[in-house]
Amino acid sequence: MPIPIPSLDDRNFEDLVEELIARIPAHTPEWTNPRSGDPGRTLLELFAWLGDTLLYRANLIPERQRLAFLRLLGVPLRPAVPAQGIVSLAINDTITTASSTLQPYVTIKGSVNFETRSEITVFPVTAIAYHKAPLTHAEQAKYANVVTGLQQIYQLPPGAAAPYFTKPVFANGQPDIAGFDIVQKTLDHSLWVALLAPKLESDVVRQVRETLGTNPTGGQPLLNVGVVPTIAFADEFEEIRSRIQIPFVWEISTGRTIAGNPQYIPLRVVADSSAGLTRQGVMRLALPATSQIGVPSNDVRTSEGLMAGTGDSPPRIDTPQIANRLVAWLRLRPTRLDTLSLSLSWVGINAVEIDQRQTLTARVIGTSDGSADQVFALPDTSVELATLQIEVEEPDQGWQPWSAIEDLALAGREITNGSVYQPDSEAGTIRFGDSLRGRIPGTGRRIRVAFMRSGGGTSGNLPPGHLTEVATAKLLDGKPPTAKLKVVQPLATDGGSDAETLTEAERRIPDLFRHRDRAVTEDDYRRLVATAPGIRVGRVEILPRFKPQQRRMGVPGVISVMVLPQQGSTEPPNPRPDRLLLETIHAYLDSRRPLATELYVIGCDYQPLGISVAVQIQDGFGQDSVLVDVREALRRFLWSLPSGGSQGKGWQLGRAVSDRELEVIVARVPGISTVEELYLFRKQQGHGDWQLIKANGKVASLTLAPWQLPELLAVVAVVGSAAPKTLVPSSTGNGTWNGTVPGANDAGAGGSDNGTGTTSVAVPVVPEVC
Repeated sequence: MPIPIPSLDDRNFEDLVEELIARIPAHTPEWTNPRSGDPGRTLLELFAWLGDTLLYRANLIPERQRLAFLRLLGVPLRPAVPAQGIVSLAINDTITTASSTLQPYVTIKGSVNFETRSEITVFPVTAIAYHKAPLTHAEQAKYANVVTGLQQIYQLPPGAAAPYFTKPVFANGQPDIAGFDIVQKTLDHSLWVALLAPKLESDVVRQVRETLGTNPTGGQPLLNVGVVPTIAFADEFEEIRSRIQIPFVWEISTGRTIAGNPQYIPLRVVADSSAGLTRQGVMRLALPATSQIGVPSNDVRTSEGLMAGTGDSPPRIDTPQIANRLVAWLRLRPTRLDTLSLSLSWVGINAVEIDQRQTLTARVIGTSDGSADQVFALPDTSVELATLQIEVEEPDQGWQPWSAIEDLALAGREITNGSVYQPDSEAGTIRFGDSLRGRIPGTGRRIRVAFMRSGGGTSGNLPPGHLTEVATAKLLDGKPPTAKLKVVQPLATDGGSDAETLTEAERRIPDLFRHRDRAVTEDDYRRLVATAPGIRVGRVEILPRFKPQQRRMGVPGVISVMVLPQQGSTEPPNPRPDRLLLETIHAYLDSRRPLATELYVIGCDYQPLGISVAVQIQDGFGQDSVLVDVREALRRFLWSLPSGGSQGKGWQLGRAVSDRELEVIVARVPGISTVEELYLFRKQQGHGDWQLIKANGKVASLTLAPWQLPELLAVVAVVGSAAPKTLVPSSTGNGTWNGTVPGANDAGAGGSDNGTGTTSVAVPVVPEVC
C-alpha cells in the first residue's frame, strides 16, 4: 500500500469545540448551559476556528518537507515545449521585383505569436508544382489517335512516345495528406516547380530573374524550399530505425540546350533541416548567376518551342497567363534509378521554420547584493537554454558573459571556471554560486539577459491558416523591409505541450530513481515510454523475447515495445502508430537500453472481426436507438485503448474473443429482452470475404496470438430470432455498420516504369481546347 503522509494533528473545528465545551465544568462550573448563540459559546467557537487554522498550517509541514526533498534531488520540472511548423512568406504586391533578406526571429502574429528560426530571403516569385502524369488505360484508348499523330510529328518510331498530361501538385499551395509519390505517379520520376513572376510583363520577368541570380550582400543568393515528406503508417511489425536518406538532387533550368537536350544546373544544398527528406524541414538552395537562369521556349508555334515539353524538357504549360510569367524551373528527382518511392505531402518556396517562442534582449533582471546562492527571476518561464545569454557587469570591463552550468557543484571559484550560473528553464530563474562552487557577482553589480527565447504550450497547436501577418521584421542591415509581406500557413503547427505540473513531477521523479533513466526491466520500458517528452501514447505493451518479424516468442535478448497512439473516438480504424511516433520512441529507448538487448518498437497486429446478432427488445424502448446502443457497447468492449476490455485497460493482448462473452455485453444494454443468436466472423489474413467462425463444441471464439488484438470492422444487429450467417459489405439497415480500414492491409500502389529512357520519349498530349 502507498505510504500515507501523516497529519501532525488530526483534530478539526468540531473536535476543538467539543473539547472546549467538555472543559467547562472543570473551569467554570457555574456556566451550565453553553448553548449555540450564547456569547461565551461564540468566543469558544472563535478560538476553535483560530486553532483549526493553525493546525492546518502545521499539517503542511510534512508536505513542505516532501517537496523540499524532491527539490534536493536536483530534478527540475519540465518546461513547456513550443509548437513548431513551416510557413511561407510572400511579397504582398505585384510591383516589387527586389528580394528582402530578413534576420532570424521575425515575429509572426496570430492568436499565439510565433517567430522564425532562421534567416530567410523572400524572393518576388510564387511557385506552382507540376508533374508529368502518364495516361491511364482509359485515356490511352481515348487519345490513341492523338498519340499516333504525335509520333509522326516528332518523327518517333512506333511505341517510342510516352504521352503525359501536365498536372499540378498541391493545388493552391495546400498539402496532400495522403502524399504524392514522385517516383510512382510521374512519367519521369521528377517534381517540377515553376517559379513565376508577379506580372505578365517581360520586363518584370527579366528583373525577377536578375533578382534570383544576385545577392546584394555578396555570395550566392539562397532560396528557401520547404518540404514535408509523407508520414505513412508503419507496417504491423516493421523494423523501425532512422529512415534512410534517399539520394536526390535539385536542379534549375538554364533555358539553353546541349545537343538538343535541355541544360540544368545542380543546386548546392547549403542547409537542410529535413535531414535528407526524412522529416519536415527547409532546404536552402544556392542559386547560380542570372546568366545561368532561364526557361526553354514554351510556344510550339515557334521553331525554338517546337519540342516544348518533350523528352527531358520541363512539362509544357498551355496556359498563357502562367507560361508567360515563367522565370525558371526547379526540378527535384532521386539520383538512384532503383529508388522505389519518394512521397511528399507539401513543397513550397520562401519557406521558413517557426516556433512558439518570443525573443527578449538587453533586459536587466537585478543587482547583486554579494550574498551566496543568489537567485534571480528571468523575464519569462520555459526558457530555451540553448539561446540564453547572461551578462554580469564587471569593474572596468563592462558587461561580461557568464556561462550556464548544469550543477554548481561542478564549478570552481577561479575566474575561468567560476563565472557560471545554474538555470532553471521551467521556473525561469538563474542561481549563482557561493564563492566555493561558482563565483558570486560583485556587490552592486547588475545582471542582465543579453538574449533569451521563451514560450511554449498547447495553445500553439494551431490549424492551417491561423497565421497570416508579419508583426515585426528587420533586414540584415537592421532596417525594416520596404515591401509588404504576408504569411501563408499551409500546415498546422504542432508539438506544443504545457509545462509539467507539480503533481505530474511527483509521479515522474520517483520513477526516475527507480529506473535511473535506464531500461532494464519491463516496468522500466513502460515508464520510460510514458514519460518520454513531446509524445502522447494511449497504450504501451512490453513483449519480452518476442521477435516481431518472425512472429516468434522465446528469443533470448530481444524485447519488443508495442505502442498505440491516443485516439478519442472508438470508431474504427483502431489506433495505429505512424512511423514518426515509432521512430521517436525507438530513438528515446535506444540510448537507454542495455548494449546486448535487441530492441524493437512496433505497432499492433490487428485481426479483423465481424459480428451479427439477433435480439428481442422490451416494450417501451425504441428499436433504432437500442440497436445503435448494441453496436456502441460491442465497440467499447472490444476497443484496444483504456476503457475497453473487461478491466477497462483495453482488450488484453492475445485474449480470445468469445461469442458467449459478447452475448453478456449485449444483454446488459438497456432495452434488450433476449439475445437470440450471435455469430462471429473472421477474414483470412485480413483479406477476402467474411467467414463464419464455427462453434467448437458450444462456444465460438476468435483465437488470437499473444501479440494480436481484435479489430471490430463490421456489426449487423437485427430484431428477430435469427442472426445473419453472412456479412455483406453493402449491408445496411438499423443498427448495421460495415467499415474498412483505409490502407491497413492494402498493398502499396504499384506502377510501371514509364520514365524517359533510350526507348521512350515524353510527349505532352495536345489539349482538346487551346
